[in-house]
Amino acid sequence: MQLSKTEEELMNHLWKSEKAFMKDLLEAYPEPKPATTTVATLLKRMTDKGFVAYTLYGKSREYYPLVKKKDYFSKHVNGLIKNFFNDSVSQFASFFTQETNLSREELEDLKSLIDNELKKK
Repeated sequence: MQLSKTEEELMNHLWKSEKAFMKDLLEAYPEPKPATTTVATLLKRMTDKGFVAYTLYGKSREYYPLVKKKDYFSKHVNGLIKNFFNDSVSQFASFFTQETNLSREELEDLKSLIDNELKKK
């Protein structure tokens, strides 16, 4: 299951705060802030999709994520590699390094990350 762009934006606020009431989530948005009903609708959809749950305190709900940010984006990236790069990590890496205008320093950092991962294996 996947989140829409507006749901992802709200989820990012929730991941950052870990737990939040509706007023906290609304405060996290820049101006112009979305309507309370809009955020409530997004939270309902995200709850139905299994991304968010809440604890009830009287009439107030404290929302919290059920899915870790790392897990969500890992699944996203793996789907991207599968669907757009024929399930080839090297095609993805080639595209990423050639089409994103990375500086020499950024490429060196990537190389260092890859070298460190190779040492672990």
